[in-house]
Amino acid sequence: MNNRRSFIKKTILGLAASSLLPTTDILAGEAQAPLLDKPKLRFALASDGHYAQPGTDFKTTHSNIVKWLNAEHEKNHLDFVIINGDLVHNRPDLLPEVKREYFDKIKVPFYAIPGNHDHADTVTWKSVFGYEDNYSLDRGDIGFVLANTSNVKGEFLCPDNAFLKRELDKFSSKKVVFVVLHIPPHKWVPEDIYNAECAETLALLHQYRNVKAVFHGHDHNLDTVRYTSKLPHFFDGHFGGNWGLAYAGYRVVEVGDDMAINTYQVNASKDPILNTNKIK
Repeated sequence: MNNRRSFIKKTILGLAASSLLPTTDILAGEAQAPLLDKPKLRFALASDGHYAQPGTDFKTTHSNIVKWLNAEHEKNHLDFVIINGDLVHNRPDLLPEVKREYFDKIKVPFYAIPGNHDHADTVTWKSVFGYEDNYSLDRGDIGFVLANTSNVKGEFLCPDNAFLKRELDKFSSKKVVFVVLHIPPHKWVPEDIYNAECAETLALLHQYRNVKAVFHGHDHNLDTVRYTSKLPHFFDGHFGGNWGLAYAGYRVVEVGDDMAINTYQVNASKDPILNTNKIK
């Protein structure tokens, strides 16, 4: 874990064409001027709130993420927010509540995709959010493809590759495409027992040169970047639940007029304690 932390501490992702630089960890409350002077698009990703998980102060954590994201928007402007899975903890009946009481209070549009703890099917997801659990967003030169990676049983699944191909083909003329998947499609190390292994998905993603990054939630211990070939896969830790990184946070992504891309992780709870362990 220490190696992971040392790898990600100071990273500024610069994707100009295909170049890639590292990302940075920023404390909420410190100066957070955009890394680009005038971003063409600026959005945030947050994941793994686990609303209603027993033994957690889930109402406070959800109030906090709304407060933090609204403060981020007031300082530097966000175009929208993506909530990348595990909105609730095994309680799909509470999806309307968490949307109404929390995410609807974010001062910019938000989009959500299911995680394995949401236990929601397509009908449920559409009834709550107004769109299906596989969908895309068209932002001019930039496209987003968001795909479900679980089911009502909470299994770890590969995304619908036919859907991915259809949407990636539709966006083939875009300069930049981002893919959002709650569960990663690859096991980088033996400890990744909760990931899926999706060779077809990875082969598909690597076919499109305009796919610049994939964003994941799911692993509360990761706020860094991993790669499949040259394709970066970014994680954003968690803002709820009872395990993972010591801090709660979210990730910001900026795209410039020249299609340069920056991303950084925000330590929103400002908790300086990292990598705590108890040894008996």
